[in-house]
Amino acid sequence: MIKFVYPGSFDPLTKGHVDIIERGAKLADRLIVGILMNATKQPMFTLEERIEIIQAGISHLSNVDIIPFDGLLVDFLKQQEARTVVRGLRAVSDFEYELQMAQANRNLYPEMETIFLCTNVEYSFISSTVVKDILRHGGDISHLVPEESIHIIEKILGGKENGSGSTDGN
Repeated sequence: MIKFVYPGSFDPLTKGHVDIIERGAKLADRLIVGILMNATKQPMFTLEERIEIIQAGISHLSNVDIIPFDGLLVDFLKQQEARTVVRGLRAVSDFEYELQMAQANRNLYPEMETIFLCTNVEYSFISSTVVKDILRHGGDISHLVPEESIHIIEKILGGKENGSGSTDGN
């Protein structure tokens, strides 16, 4: 079985992410969306919220799993018995960073490979940072995130604005 891992923080999932997930899922028998639990970042959405947002946005894909991980990507790959990482590239500046990461990871795990997929041009300007900035200022993100995820994001943010932080209305 060919397994690929698409790692990231997905805070939140964007249409660009979905594009890479869909294309990666066509290349592998199983694609694992690895959600990094990075202690140095302050995410807008909790791990559980990010999982819910991703599940909604990729519910049409039957060969994709969502699995959180902490620590080194190479350790996660070994744990998942995968040797291939999928990464999306939006611009040349992405390539420089991604190349450095791919080389460092390959140094730690020589059996691994990184596949770079160029982002569809219509999503090339979208990043989770852009989406979060628009959300913080009350802007419309409907053209940036999957339609299936919007109501979940609105529900989550509505709960946080009400001070409850809960997504279940309690």
